[in-house]
Amino acid sequence: MEKDKRLVFDTIPEKFDKWRVRYDPALFEHIVRTTGLGPGKSCLEIGPGTGQASDFAIKSGADYLAIELGPHLADKMREKYSSYPNFNIVNADFEKHDFGGKKFDLIYSAATIQWIKEDVAYSRVFDLLKDGGYLAMCLMRSEYESDNPELYAEIQKVYDECFDTNQPYDQHFDYMNGESYGLRFIGKRSFPGRREYTADEHAEYMGTHSTHIAIKENARESFYNGVREAIIRHGNKVVYNDEYVVYLYKKG
Repeated sequence: MEKDKRLVFDTIPEKFDKWRVRYDPALFEHIVRTTGLGPGKSCLEIGPGTGQASDFAIKSGADYLAIELGPHLADKMREKYSSYPNFNIVNADFEKHDFGGKKFDLIYSAATIQWIKEDVAYSRVFDLLKDGGYLAMCLMRSEYESDNPELYAEIQKVYDECFDTNQPYDQHFDYMNGESYGLRFIGKRSFPGRREYTADEHAEYMGTHSTHIAIKENARESFYNGVREAIIRHGNKVVYNDEYVVYLYKKG
């Protein structure tokens, strides 16, 4: 039986927790201001991973529920957040889980919802939201070409020559298509960010990407060595310019 591609991150919970990027707090402040999230409100986070976008919702005092497919990731969430009385998590599949009639003021995800079939994701969200409830979908776009075009060209050559994965990224989720499923588009906001890695740090970070986790064994050493050596030749530094994006919809 073919493995569920959505479980790829569950194989590296500790590494995922250490190296996956946290979002700009200003993005979460924008969500809270727009949705009024806080005590007396309820929210559902789809696929929290190990909590890269969970702090703001849990610490808001809202009734927080996460649904996480990966059992090891869910365990990591419990380890980090079980001391909060408003924290709850279920280790289950969002596409199939029975929420028992519960409805939410906010449903949100951070780079997770695109792993779900678009029609299933939007339709389930619509059904689970209260009237007047919100959907917030966060993601990160990043590039390292503008800071050092020569390094970028060298790394791309390594990708062209050495990169071979068992799990190519083939998700095709349209973040701008919520209105086709009955939701009202509120707006899109972007927030800038910047990250810097040494060659060794960058290798650890790359190893948390779905395509890189599944890189073929016969390609792994030559690929990672090639990227590492390129970064070392350019001062042992690679700089990412980030854009943290949130798409907001409302039901009703």
